[in-house]
Amino acid sequence: MAPVSPFMTPLMASLMIRLTAVSLLLLLSACNPVFNWREVRPDNTALALLLPCKPDKAQRSVPLGGRPTELAMLGCDAGDATFAVAVATLDDAAQAAAVLAGWQTATLANLKAAGGGQTSPLKLTGADALPAAVLVRASGQRADGRAVQSQAAYFSQGRQVFQAVIYADKMDAEVAETFFSSLKLDAGNPR
Repeated sequence: MAPVSPFMTPLMASLMIRLTAVSLLLLLSACNPVFNWREVRPDNTALALLLPCKPDKAQRSVPLGGRPTELAMLGCDAGDATFAVAVATLDDAAQAAAVLAGWQTATLANLKAAGGGQTSPLKLTGADALPAAVLVRASGQRADGRAVQSQAAYFSQGRQVFQAVIYADKMDAEVAETFFSSLKLDAGNPR
């Protein structure tokens, strides 16, 4: 290989080509987003939301409101965070307030949340006015003892109760805003 200029040796030209190739690979990898947002709709609900990755589905029986209740979940991991939405259909919509309060308490207890978390109102079109939709921010511990931050929305529509949650080592405010602002309930289609 002939030098490109009188000051560039064949070794320098070879290094320049390698640096260009590495730079091109880094540029191409930057085009692969960590968060590949997509709209999802949990089965048999009026809910639509954005998740940053293709979700896995699970279903299990959990004690909600003092009785075993089927809980359907969608969740995925992206950017060092876990994103999930869970929904349960109650026998009676009048149970929603007590079930959501118990769900919040159980989640905070599982996190060993310092100070019990901060609760603020969440504006969510289509959600029942009572119980009011809320967003709970908390810091706590994972099962392995490592620190974790969480933000969880709790809301209801008709007989269905919902939790939409993010768990992360460090919460990214922009990612959390994208996730929670994407929550939409079709007001004309309560279950």
